[in-house]
Amino acid sequence: VQLQACGGGLVQAGGSLRLSCAASGRAFSTYVMAWFRQTPGKDRELVAAISRKGENRYHADSVKGRFTISRDNAENTVYLQMNSLKPEDTAVYYCAAVRNDYYYSDYSRYDYWGQGTKVTVSS
Repeated sequence: VQLQACGGGLVQAGGSLRLSCAASGRAFSTYVMAWFRQTPGKDRELVAAISRKGENRYHADSVKGRFTISRDNAENTVYLQMNSLKPEDTAVYYCAAVRNDYYYSDYSRYDYWGQGTKVTVSS
């Protein structure tokens, strides 16, 4: 599966962005999908993940209540709605996919990655 992420940009603190990740290829609904983010010098951090049918979701404590992951299997797309953005949310955001029953926190367990989309939150 190939992943194409978009939706990043520059936003003021308190603002919102919605990231999208479109998947090509077959069987999108058989993949657990996740969003990671990375800042210079740090490993990729799991931000949110969603089960294959969307019934189970995980959000990191740092974004809980502000970010929401969702997916549309008919459109082969996963989303990350980001509200109340903070300067510390500034990072490159990546979508990732793994064919599994549940998500992994370890980024090395994911099989497919989007190209990354940069989010910058100004104070």
